[in-house]
Amino acid sequence: MNTDETKGKFQQIKGKLKETWGRLTDDDLALFDGQKDQFFGKLQEKYGLAREEAENRIREIEREQQRAA
Repeated sequence: MNTDETKGKFQQIKGKLKETWGRLTDDDLALFDGQKDQFFGKLQEKYGLAREEAENRIREIEREQQRAA
């Protein structure tokens, strides 16, 4: 997979994250790519989600994206 494909897949996942957790800002979503501890802190702050619960939902989103590809 080349860099453009990777960026495209990441953009798709970010879009799904925004659909799932609409109160997240673009800045919050940017944390997902590299600063995951802070990203999960934002999810906990805005939605009261435990990290494990959020990680499970993100894995589901990633699997959905892979099946769609």
